[in-house]
Amino acid sequence: MLVIVWEYTVKQDQIDDFEDVYRPDGAWGVLFREAPGFVSITLMKDLRDPHHFLVADRWTSETLYEEFKRARATEYAELHERGQRLIEKEHEIGRFDFID
Repeated sequence: MLVIVWEYTVKQDQIDDFEDVYRPDGAWGVLFREAPGFVSITLMKDLRDPHHFLVADRWTSETLYEEFKRARATEYAELHERGQRLIEKEHEIGRFDFID
């Protein structure tokens, strides 16, 4: 299992739009659901800072995630650009696997 964890600082006036794009039923979820190996997205909002979010994307493997990004590069880039207009900062915290 691959879990990619992202950290975002969202612009003051873009919080609602950010949540609409990054929630499980948002634009990223719609795009990812077309991919073999996609499992889920989890959107988390900081309880103390309304501009601070974490997103966890789950895939069955890193290989399938990277293949999807290559196969759907145009759509991925367009959606990434849309997201960039909503945020101040984006950081990939890391890529993780579950320990049994």
